[in-house]
Amino acid sequence: MLFDTDILIWIQKGNKKAANLVTNENFRYISIQTYMELFQCARSKKEHQIVRSFLKEMEFMVLPLNENIGHRAAIYIEEYTLSSGLRSGDAIIAATSIENSLILSTANQKHFKDIKDIQIKVFRP
Repeated sequence: MLFDTDILIWIQKGNKKAANLVTNENFRYISIQTYMELFQCARSKKEHQIVRSFLKEMEFMVLPLNENIGHRAAIYIEEYTLSSGLRSGDAIIAATSIENSLILSTANQKHFKDIKDIQIKVFRP
């Protein structure tokens, strides 16, 4: 399963339901976009280390941005920005999910609802 950034933020806030969701998955993936967002939100070197340790401890596999993901994300921006306000980060996460044939777990279903072919597992905190 591919986890959206918001799931990991819920875990950082102490949400046990989010922690159980992640822990119960055998294979845990995040996009490079989520990886960057987590570090971007960290406010100190100590918080960077906490993020790094968490990702390593939970054995997250970071899926890189490749040509297919970049192309698909660009198409999503062209198709959905005007109609639903899709942002570039969410387009990259959606494209990563689809290109890797992974279900996307997110609490922000509205960000992805218009994208064809995406499989979403909605998380309700």
